[in-house]
Amino acid sequence: MKPSRILALAAALLATATLQAGEKGHSHNHEKKQAGPNGGRLITSIEPHAEFFVMPDRKVQITFTGENGTAIAPEEQLVAVTTGERSTPVKMTFIKTGDVLLSEQTVPFGNNFPVVVQIKGTPEAKAVVEKFTLNLSNCTGCNLAEYACVCDHQP
Repeated sequence: MKPSRILALAAALLATATLQAGEKGHSHNHEKKQAGPNGGRLITSIEPHAEFFVMPDRKVQITFTGENGTAIAPEEQLVAVTTGERSTPVKMTFIKTGDVLLSEQTVPFGNNFPVVVQIKGTPEAKAVVEKFTLNLSNCTGCNLAEYACVCDHQP
């Protein structure tokens, strides 16, 4: 076999292997993102779904949503949120206020903090954990805060 054919065959095999490896590592969700009833980030990895929403006073409101997206009262769910600078994190606890859970602490001033949300459906259940960046800037595409953005430009 000619050297040019050997190189072409090797390149084709390498390209095929690279594509197959990329497909195996390709594990993102193509489900359309949607905002919660208040315009916050909808956490869909738990049933019922939960909306993470930063209020104007910088407290966090957690609203659970039914199948049709409307707010439903929390039952036994327990929520804990950790945010802020990694060197001085703010650990938030929640109390039931009407049909929502409201944090007793506020989000620190600033922007682009890591957030870890832990939600237990019942006190005995294993916690569902969601991690994201709390970017409070407004998205110019959907006019929601970046942490809740539903545009395609978000990863």
